[in-house]
Amino acid sequence: MNLDFSNDEKRFRETIRQWMKENVPDDIRSCTSRGAMPDKSMQQRWERLLGSQGWLTTTWPEQYGGPGWSATQRYIFDLERALAGAPPTSPFGVAMVGPVLYTFGSEAQKAHWLPGIQSGETLWCQGYSEPNAGSDLASLKTRATLNGDHYLVNGQKIWTTQAHWADMMFCLVRTDSSVKPQQGISFLLIDMKTPGIEVRPIYSIDGHHHLNEVYFTDVKVPVGNMVGKEGMGWTIAKFLLTHERTTIAGVADIHYEISRLKTATAALPTENDKEQAKRRLAALEVDLMALEYTNFRTVAATDEGKPFGPESSGLKIKGTELQQRVSQAMVETGGLMSLPWDNEEPIGEQIFNQASRRYNFLRACTIYGGSNEIQKNVLAKMLLGL
Repeated sequence: MNLDFSNDEKRFRETIRQWMKENVPDDIRSCTSRGAMPDKSMQQRWERLLGSQGWLTTTWPEQYGGPGWSATQRYIFDLERALAGAPPTSPFGVAMVGPVLYTFGSEAQKAHWLPGIQSGETLWCQGYSEPNAGSDLASLKTRATLNGDHYLVNGQKIWTTQAHWADMMFCLVRTDSSVKPQQGISFLLIDMKTPGIEVRPIYSIDGHHHLNEVYFTDVKVPVGNMVGKEGMGWTIAKFLLTHERTTIAGVADIHYEISRLKTATAALPTENDKEQAKRRLAALEVDLMALEYTNFRTVAATDEGKPFGPESSGLKIKGTELQQRVSQAMVETGGLMSLPWDNEEPIGEQIFNQASRRYNFLRACTIYGGSNEIQKNVLAKMLLGL
């Protein structure tokens, strides 16, 4: 593997860099530079802009609307996007249900759902976790009962990110209780405007509304919205989770956060403070380089037709731990300047104003997408045979 770019790749990088410079909206760039998260209108505006360029679904095969980029080009694009201060795309459509649809969906399902994901018009959320089914997903209780030409869905999902934004949900439901738990799960696509759906907000530790509870009471879902056959949900879920865990590593966005940490370090008042912060920064950059090479090697293998394997679990572990360390470094570097949240006047440098909020939010990143403890079990089983 070689991360020295060819001349063509350097030209590609300059093209992407210039486009980002000219097209990332100022309000979105300002939002991310403060360490804040975009609201729904910002997020969808950005994704529609990428969609208009054909750059929203960069990881998709050409036959389904991808740009046909190599792993190196995808890496360059994501890095330049992050360094330009643009947010990552919401993963639920592009990185999760999209690959599920073009891999397992019928031709009718592909024709119906993929264009809305490609354009950024349709927002998705993920209906997996339940009050008693998180890491032990096979114990889920939400039930779909066949009733003529539709299913009746009853149950509850929890920790559902962006359910209050979403047009659609891809949802794991139980269609058969007479077989082993994993064998009785199916994969449904649910319109979030359907009568019988109630979305209740959950405010997380950072004070923002990212998460939700979703309740289903006799929700009618057309039979044609089932992906694959009844009982295939577990197979599809495992396929999807490998994609989710790879994106959660967030290599490009860690680059951006470290660039912000460098700016913050330069703003410290004394040389002694700066030297201590620089030593810490150097250690973080070394670990980012190791993560980056591992991530690139894993993604590049997919260009050769190799599926994501247990490496996605390793990336999820190391990437989320590094995200937490970088956010902690920002808080500790700022000291008292890190205390205010975004609705307060900054104490000293503006760059620290979101540090505590971001630190609190990222406490969850080692939990969602399958907790890191579970990922270590996956690695122990798949690599060590334990």
